[in-house]
Amino acid sequence: MSYTIKDVAKKANVSVATVSRILNNLPGYSEKTKEKVLEVIAEMGYQPNAIARGLINKKTKTLGVLLPAVSDTFASVVLSGIEDMAHELDYSVMVCNTDKDGKRTMKYLQALREKQVDGIVFVSEFFKQEYYNAIIAMNLPVVLVSTKSKYDVPFIKVDDKKAVFDGVTYLLERGHRSIGMIAGTKGDPIATLPRIEGYKRALKEKGLPVDRRKIAFGDFGFESGITAAKELLDKNDDLTAIFCSSDEMAAGALSYLYRMSIRVPDQISIIGYDNTKVAEMAIPPLTTVGQPLYEMGKNAVKVLLDRETGEQQSVFMPHQIVERETVKVIEKEETE
Repeated sequence: MSYTIKDVAKKANVSVATVSRILNNLPGYSEKTKEKVLEVIAEMGYQPNAIARGLINKKTKTLGVLLPAVSDTFASVVLSGIEDMAHELDYSVMVCNTDKDGKRTMKYLQALREKQVDGIVFVSEFFKQEYYNAIIAMNLPVVLVSTKSKYDVPFIKVDDKKAVFDGVTYLLERGHRSIGMIAGTKGDPIATLPRIEGYKRALKEKGLPVDRRKIAFGDFGFESGITAAKELLDKNDDLTAIFCSSDEMAAGALSYLYRMSIRVPDQISIIGYDNTKVAEMAIPPLTTVGQPLYEMGKNAVKVLLDRETGEQQSVFMPHQIVERETVKVIEKEETE
């Protein structure tokens, strides 16, 4: 049998308001009354309804998370950080898979509004004006993870342009001069264009030309890495290294090179981006530009809840080169 707060109040011989105050740690009752009410709650097995509690304290202790593809290794690590920090702060998490093109986003925003969530986290999705307008109408705090927008919305992300610059520079410092790039979705202003700019800047600072034939586009997924690697090798017979804008695309490139009997890193070096489990499990293990994905998720919850104190701020997270076994050092005589 499911009991209500009225049942608890009746059995404890107190008012419904008193039970609500005790459940929400508000003042206005004696310690003896509190003990009696908690005893009745335990006896009846009463489970307070989050929405009902929200009517008292204006909170449901629930956060909404919108992800473009929850199965991606990138998203799963970020989500793990979000959930761990949320539960540490006694919040629950509602996860919404918006699909890759975000076509479900507006429907989920409406659902989250109906559920009266206390805040929303957007992960790796282009933040459209219609999303911003909807959230403003909801009067909810929001934070972006691995993306940013033109609106005054706080974000948690790595400086993609600098991270890719450092990754390509890492290859240049190891003697590579003909470096291809597998970029993300063509035209994406958040995760693709800044990374291409980082790639170009690294080459230019070394006095090397930027050749469009050495840039191929994927969609950050494994299969697109295979297709883009084939395109690069078909157009360029002098490549010694490929920079990939995600570990999954790098894994796809590794797969293609293996099928073509091209040895990594002896014949071509590969470097990825993200430092997900894919990088660790790849054969050979993938050198990559690491993002602190788990920490980004945890910080997103902190920033989201800091709105109450007026301290909501964007955060650029540090990146690092994680060295494994897919990058070869080229000696000078090999390039002469």
